[in-house]
Amino acid sequence: MTMNTPFTNEQFFSVFEKYNHTLLPVQFILFIFCIFAFIAIGTKIPQKDKIISGILGFLWLWVGIVYHISYFSGVSWIALGFGMLFILEGLFFLWEGSLKHNLKFVFKKSVQTYLGCFFVLYALIVYPFVGYMIEQNFSRLVSVGFPGPTIILTFGFLLLTDKKVPRYLLIIPTIWAVVGISTVIKLAGYQDFMMIIAAIIADVWLLKRKVPVDQQPDPRV
Repeated sequence: MTMNTPFTNEQFFSVFEKYNHTLLPVQFILFIFCIFAFIAIGTKIPQKDKIISGILGFLWLWVGIVYHISYFSGVSWIALGFGMLFILEGLFFLWEGSLKHNLKFVFKKSVQTYLGCFFVLYALIVYPFVGYMIEQNFSRLVSVGFPGPTIILTFGFLLLTDKKVPRYLLIIPTIWAVVGISTVIKLAGYQDFMMIIAAIIADVWLLKRKVPVDQQPDPRV
């Protein structure tokens, strides 16, 4: 069974080509920002949590404004709605992480950390590599800054947090992970299978997370 989409395969891939040809070398800059955010987790850089949240927020805003609204809307009007969702999630990250400081990123020796690192590295390295091996075409290469790898990257970073994550931050990435199944079915985007896997693992792990004792309010106050 295939899932109908309001655009053809060729229209879909033409967006990738136009985006990559027009914006080069922005793709590499976004990649460097994400690598910096990943490495910064293990450092003592002042305000690193706010910086990492800011990078994630910027990345979601970028996908919403640049990819969906500026490029993808040329082949499908639903891209405008998708763009607004990504913009909203970007603002959520800036609000919760950069302004309210409700996201704290750490590396620990735990299964959660290993999974988080795997999803981040998958999004940054494995995802575009698999895409290239399938298409054999750099102009159609999908990297961070496109929706798929950005979703996986986001779940990875959220698994690398040490506080109870505001639940509403999971809603839009999870919705997109489900919507992204149509890409796998109709467009053979096999690397997008990891979106739904990352969504399930991150949602189960983060929704059951309890507030650490040292972060709970003091009952004596």
